[in-house]
Amino acid sequence: QVRLAESGGGLVEAGGSLRLSCAASGGSVTLHTMAWFRQSPGKEREFVAGVNYFSGPFYADLVKGRFSISRDSAKDTLALQMNSLESEDTAIYYCATRPGAVVFTAREYPNWGQGTQVTVSS
Repeated sequence: QVRLAESGGGLVEAGGSLRLSCAASGGSVTLHTMAWFRQSPGKEREFVAGVNYFSGPFYADLVKGRFSISRDSAKDTLALQMNSLESEDTAIYYCATRPGAVVFTAREYPNWGQGTQVTVSS
């Protein structure tokens, strides 16, 4: 079973930046999709960005131009650079993997990290 561990969350002022990291262990995810999702209170978990060995990256419209996903396939790590943060970006951010193509629905991802809190103050 692949284990995912996120890090890098925290409190930042609106307009600021944060960088999230995700490390996979217990198995290789080199050919898997790796993605970031987020969930805020009362809302469903939503796709943020994803990348596959063969395609991507893909971004949700709300973060396009502000967030950048990157992947080190040799190390099985994933990063999310978040710039120009807005209060609406406040959420728990999750790293997830799945075999196969990038899809935008959370239930299609079998592996999840524990999440890291991102809070943007306005």
